[in-house]
Amino acid sequence: MATSDTGARPPADERELDALASRVAAVMWAEDSASRALGMRITEVGAGRATLTMTVRGDMTNGHGICHGGFMFSLADSAFAFACNSHNHRAVAQACDIVFVAPVRLGDELVATAVERLRNGRNGICDVTVRRGDEVVAEFRGRSRLINGAVLDEEPAGEDDS
Repeated sequence: MATSDTGARPPADERELDALASRVAAVMWAEDSASRALGMRITEVGAGRATLTMTVRGDMTNGHGICHGGFMFSLADSAFAFACNSHNHRAVAQACDIVFVAPVRLGDELVATAVERLRNGRNGICDVTVRRGDEVVAEFRGRSRLINGAVLDEEPAGEDDS
């Protein structure tokens, strides 16, 4: 849960939105066999944001001895998914792109931090930064589209999905 620069707790409505995001993430995680199989872990989730980690395994390296870009993309894409679904509106990727900034090696722990930048009607934009320690190794931008339905059987947060 975030705090302000003064150390004060966020307002109750922000805490409620973060709690909703946590419940949505738990339901999605239970069904996300791909992310679990890749050894990803959710370390933080809140309204419009998510952080996931993954350690690069031997079966994730390519012929150059570095992490295959598809695995870095998968980590960023999973963080994107948890961030853009955090409001309990079902959202899917409409388009995504990634820029690989630095090579990643066997044993490196990657941290992908997703932040929703825009929600406008059924469309959204989310940026994901992938780091190894303090070093940025990739930047990902995902564009999401709301589809019918909610993840949980409760009202979605924010504007309707019409």
